[in-house]
Amino acid sequence: MKGGFYGLRGKELSLITIALMCTTFFIWAWEKTPLLTSLMPPQTRWELSPDILVSKPLPSLVSPESPIFVGKNVSQVAEKVIVNNQEELPLNVAAPTSSAQRSNQMSVINNNSVTTTDQNIEIHTSVSEEKAKDKQIQKAETVVRAQGPSSPREFDGENKKLLEQVSKEVEVAMVAPVSSPRTSSPVKGKDDRNLTTLTENQACNYAKGKWVPDNNRPLYSGYDCKQWLSGSWACRLTQRTDFAYEKLRWQPKNCQMEEFEGSKFLKKMQDKTLAFVGDSLGRQQFQSLMCMITGGKERHDVIDVGQEYGLAQARGDTRPSGWVYRFLSTNTTILYYWSSSLCDVEPINKTNQNTHYAMHLDRPPAFLRQYLHKFDVLVLNTGHHWNRGKLKANKWIMHIGGVPNTNRKLAMIWQAKDFTIHSCINWVNSQLPKHPGLKAFYRTISPRHFVGGDWNTGGSCDKTTPMSVGKEVLQDESSDASAAGAAKGTGVKLLDITALSQLRDEGHISRFSFSARSGVQDCLHWCLPGVPDTWNEILFTQI
Repeated sequence: MKGGFYGLRGKELSLITIALMCTTFFIWAWEKTPLLTSLMPPQTRWELSPDILVSKPLPSLVSPESPIFVGKNVSQVAEKVIVNNQEELPLNVAAPTSSAQRSNQMSVINNNSVTTTDQNIEIHTSVSEEKAKDKQIQKAETVVRAQGPSSPREFDGENKKLLEQVSKEVEVAMVAPVSSPRTSSPVKGKDDRNLTTLTENQACNYAKGKWVPDNNRPLYSGYDCKQWLSGSWACRLTQRTDFAYEKLRWQPKNCQMEEFEGSKFLKKMQDKTLAFVGDSLGRQQFQSLMCMITGGKERHDVIDVGQEYGLAQARGDTRPSGWVYRFLSTNTTILYYWSSSLCDVEPINKTNQNTHYAMHLDRPPAFLRQYLHKFDVLVLNTGHHWNRGKLKANKWIMHIGGVPNTNRKLAMIWQAKDFTIHSCINWVNSQLPKHPGLKAFYRTISPRHFVGGDWNTGGSCDKTTPMSVGKEVLQDESSDASAAGAAKGTGVKLLDITALSQLRDEGHISRFSFSARSGVQDCLHWCLPGVPDTWNEILFTQI
């Protein structure tokens, strides 16, 4: 073998050594020199503006049932958020850079709760804002076009204003800043490894839940409460022999109702007046409450003060237009006023006994306008008198703006009913600033349970086992969409009893009514004690 290293001569070794040193120096200089670094390809980074980081539900847009999963590589797949109006908005989510983060980090929005990643990891989420707003505005236009005369806004010429308002709400919701999990908020968290669950404090939805047996029921005796309870509604005094319907209690989901006690109610309502204004189901709720407060026992410290409200029974009337009782011990007044249509009704010709009556769909009852200032709690309802038979029998003629209605769409009974509910609630809402202590409620419709026909065509409801067995109300929205829509956005609260009452088909008076003819059953009104007691328990909790 010739001299040198592996046959290489000294000159060649020197050149190789110099080349290696130059290469090493060049690489070092490339990394350290800013000018050279700027020429390198950019590293992959996931950075978005902090004002669009998502760490909790977007205000007013995300439905409580809509899960949002963050942490998957969604650069190729977009998740979707279901908003309240059932439209879908795409959510473009940027994934964390590490595979461990991609597999372990998840944010879930469910029932107003948020599940997010460990605070040491930021999840960057962007929203296609413009596209989402366009969809919402298109939806708002569709709603306004389809709203029809059932809304007072059509007669006020406010469709354009409504559309602008909806569009503005959408825009505000899309750009509203949302807090990071690190910021202080009324949200409670529970750490579990790298997963933090946040649950917002919120009011209980008493309409969700189930009926459960309770041997401590009923809250009063149907035999004894004769001072306040109509005999036709006291099923203990009829030929009915099964009373299992009295032993059920409503249990809201994930919360407890305040236990009702007559003394607690009177103390809460000391020096106050509670008024029920509505149809015969409102009267049942009124009588139920009187029995609940007194425990069904006769009370001599309760006086009739109907004359203070012009509710003395006139000669020839089968019953007064309402009842008013005052508990002297606490100066608590409980009132019921009969208004089956919840609008103003007045004779067209006051001098003619056979005159027809104008039902002013756009005016609240005159009684309500006259005495609203004296009420501290108001409960409104209407519903079952809105049919052609009732209008014809009562000689009612629908009026708008003081003149007979000529709008064909509004002439439809259900449209007229919805319009009246909106009109009355809007009026009460407009009065709330004048009466800051007033708490107003609209009670949703009480369901009928006729099977095989209507009340006069052989319909029946004579089961003794309720359909509620094994069933639970889980829906977030009210079954009475008309009432819910009218109350939404106002200071009038919804007393939502429709779905929970729907499960109690065995609680009606059925064939045991005193006045029932053969083949005629009452599947509208309830036995007392019974389901209306629960309505008052929920009202008591919400006052």
